[in-house]
Amino acid sequence: MQISRSVLSGTKIAAVLAAGALALTACGGSSTPAATNESGLALINAGKLTVCSDVPYEPFEFQKDGKIVGFDMDIAAEIAKDVKAELNVVDSSFEAIETGTALTGCDVSISSISITDTRKNVMDFSTPYLDDDLTLVATSASGITNLDGAKGKKVGVQQATTGAQYAKDKGIDAQQFEDSGLLVQALKAGTIDAAVGNQSVLGYAIKDDSNLKRVEDYATGEKLGISIKKGNTAMADAVNATLKRITDDGTLKKFETTWFGEATK
Repeated sequence: MQISRSVLSGTKIAAVLAAGALALTACGGSSTPAATNESGLALINAGKLTVCSDVPYEPFEFQKDGKIVGFDMDIAAEIAKDVKAELNVVDSSFEAIETGTALTGCDVSISSISITDTRKNVMDFSTPYLDDDLTLVATSASGITNLDGAKGKKVGVQQATTGAQYAKDKGIDAQQFEDSGLLVQALKAGTIDAAVGNQSVLGYAIKDDSNLKRVEDYATGEKLGISIKKGNTAMADAVNATLKRITDDGTLKKFETTWFGEATK
């Protein structure tokens, strides 16, 4: 998501900016890197790879049976394994993630982050790990067959996302939701007629619902990457090494099939 992902409540912002942030495993809070760990990599919390992520954002990151799971979390676990550290996930607002603020308290941010030139000014990115364009989904009862047909209808978007910007650019006055969970909930409840957002998330959300349909896709060229504090080349090299490994050995494709199947693309 380029302009991307949710700008959530102050609670999530505080989760990253304050010491004692809400962690979904054992959380730490210093912005000063600890001594290098077993792999020789400097980590904010010794022995732990601290990852900021905006939860929930199915199927990338969400809670299930008391655990944080999802496509991004599977990738994060592989990176943690390669750097010989325990995975430590911190629930952050996407506002903190997309502005780079989250990286004062996390080693990396993994949260369906679209790589953009604007963001490259304040953070570094890994090599891309997923292409993720936009789509329009609608209720079957809405009669919507394209974006023009959605004008005048109740259309929802997740605030601060490329979906929100795309709808605005196309002249649609959309209702904005704080996170994807609320957006999908409104769509399924019928309080909105349609939604514009990333194919991965909306495709996943509607794949088992016969009352919802995928109307149109939009090739926006979005590529997702893992954000890293600017200039931290050691961390970037470690992250890219894991991405190359899991791409070459088929693990990444397995993760894609697990979380997206064939219905989302």
